[in-house]
Amino acid sequence: MAGISKEVKDEILSKIKSGEKVMALSKQYGVSEKTIYNWLRLGTEDKISLIEHNKLKRENIELKAIIGALTISTDTS
Repeated sequence: MAGISKEVKDEILSKIKSGEKVMALSKQYGVSEKTIYNWLRLGTEDKISLIEHNKLKRENIELKAIIGALTISTDTS
């Protein structure tokens, strides 16, 4: 992490939180994916990690789509 300013680190983590991909940000900022994933794991001791947050967000979207499809299919039955 030496040489990477706190501002850049915070900017990267903020973009990940808003849904951008780690791989894309890694290439854009010249920071290894491993370093970014380490940042995501560190500093979130009492909070849910950004990785887990994004995973749950995707799962929530998928479940809502399933519920919507089931609702439509039961309405037409």
